Amino acid sequence: MISRADQRSFETFVHDASDRLLRTAYLLTGDRGHAEDLVQTALLRTARRWSTARRDPAAYARRVVVNLAKDRWRDLRRRPGEAPLEVDVAVPVTDGVADRDRLLRAARQLPAGQRAVLVLRYFDDLSVADTAAALGCSEGTVKSQTARALDRLRSVLAPTKENADADRR
Repeated sequence: MISRADQRSFETFVHDASDRLLRTAYLLTGDRGHAEDLVQTALLRTARRWSTARRDPAAYARRVVVNLAKDRWRDLRRRPGEAPLEVDVAVPVTDGVADRDRLLRAARQLPAGQRAVLVLRYFDDLSVADTAAALGCSEGTVKSQTARALDRLRSVLAPTKENADADRR
C-alpha cells in the first residue's frame, strides 16, 4: 500500500514533469499520439517503482521514455515500411513556424540514436554524462552521435541555390 505522502509526491512529480516528458517523447517519436502513449506508460512504470524512482524521478521517467522509444524503433524496423502521405501545403512564414517545421522534418530524417542524442542534449539540456546514462551508452558514443547528427542537420538545412534565388525575388 502506498502512503499518502508518497502519493502526493508522485502527483506533484506528474504535475511538474508531464509537459517536459511529453515534449521529449514527441521529439523522439515525431507523433503526438505515440508520445502521449509513451508518457502514460512511463508514468505508470515510474509509479510502480516509486520507492526507487523518487530519489530522482525526472531521470527515472526520462530513462523509461527513452527505453520505450527505443523499443518502438525496433518494432518499426521489423514491420513493413510505411509511405507517408505527401500533401503539398504551403506553410506561412510567421514567428519562425516554417523554420521550426523545417527543423523537425530534418530531425525526423536522422537515425533514431542520433535524434535521441540531440533531443536529450539540446531540448532537455542534459549533460553528456546524463545523456549517456539515459541512453545506456558511453559518453564517447554520445559525443560522436551528436557530431554526426549536427553535421547531418547542417547538410540538410544548408541553403540551396534554389532557396537563395527565391529569397532574392
